[in-house]
Amino acid sequence: MRKFIKGINALAALSIFNIWALTGYYTAKLPDSYYVNQGEPLSINAAAFVQAERKPAVLEDSAESVSLKLFGIIPIKDVTVEPVKTPVLVPGGTPFGIKLLMDGVMVVEIGEVDSGDSPAMSAGLRKGDIIQSVNGKKVSSNAGLQKCIANCDGKPVDLCIKRDEKIISVSLMPVYNEQANAYQAGVWVRDSTAGMGTMTFYDPETNEFGGLGHPICDVDTGEIIPIANGEIVDVQINGVKKGVSGIPGELQGNFIPSGSTGVLESNNECGVFGKLLKKTDSSKAIPMALKQEAKLGDAVILSTINGTTPKEYQISIRKIDFGGDDSARNMIIKITDPELLNKTGGIVQGMSGSPIIQNGKIIGAVTHVLVNDPTSGYGIFCENMYEMIDG
Repeated sequence: MRKFIKGINALAALSIFNIWALTGYYTAKLPDSYYVNQGEPLSINAAAFVQAERKPAVLEDSAESVSLKLFGIIPIKDVTVEPVKTPVLVPGGTPFGIKLLMDGVMVVEIGEVDSGDSPAMSAGLRKGDIIQSVNGKKVSSNAGLQKCIANCDGKPVDLCIKRDEKIISVSLMPVYNEQANAYQAGVWVRDSTAGMGTMTFYDPETNEFGGLGHPICDVDTGEIIPIANGEIVDVQINGVKKGVSGIPGELQGNFIPSGSTGVLESNNECGVFGKLLKKTDSSKAIPMALKQEAKLGDAVILSTINGTTPKEYQISIRKIDFGGDDSARNMIIKITDPELLNKTGGIVQGMSGSPIIQNGKIIGAVTHVLVNDPTSGYGIFCENMYEMIDG
């Protein structure tokens, strides 16, 4: 009898601990605010044990305060819920080429001038700095920067620099290089870049589009490239380098010489965004899912691995993370489609931005591959991307 009672007590203690742990987990991981479709209550598909209970408090505009409770009984936390009209978007899956001109020039290397001096290092320049102007004159190319430095007449120059979202001023004293017969700063910069990715969606009402699901970063510094202006062009996929464990694969393609198809307006942590130049077709538009509508299990992606036309491939959503610090890694997905696994090995470079569709809605986009397991990778919520359309 004593053993039975001890067993019951131990089981009760374990249950209490598990409930406490689950409550703490949801408190930390679930967001503090949500959008919901107009007229619908909040329901979080990935948190089956959590129920939302409307509170009488009315917040600004039409937002409401809602209490999240474990099993509908144990309070987790209060959250803000705002009813919205969710957009209807056309899913992409088509590859596109990207051409960017930077807003300023990015420092990618710092070295010495022929004399052995390093004016850039002495001035405190760092890799990843964006030089925006020299002596008040805006610079947008490597040639423009070098011309400003060469014309300094041996006098210090004032650089306006963007670093970690802050604008700072730096005084740099160029050094004369006898061999080059010019003043130099000992700095190497990049003013443009090009690449390829996959379009996630476009809005048929506004022609605004989003793609990639992650930022375009400089290959040397890892910093997000600021855009002065840019364009997208059509791409044809003509080959695939299959991914294997430890070595990411990639789509191989070429830009189609038919001119620009859209303008790029923003490059941020959730992808690239802009506006298509031609009127778009709305016949294939489907609703965008809000983040809490995502659930574990089957879904599909649209991706192009040959030519210019996307196909649908089966995947499984294995994990949903509402509380991560990286806004581009909200889901872990696994490719389950035999054809895609046979041809690509899973997720490869160039597939970033492939829309994820679940229950007839665009739930997100592919963003990264797990290098040691190319059959798996990360996805971003479409809601996160759509919120960033305007920069």
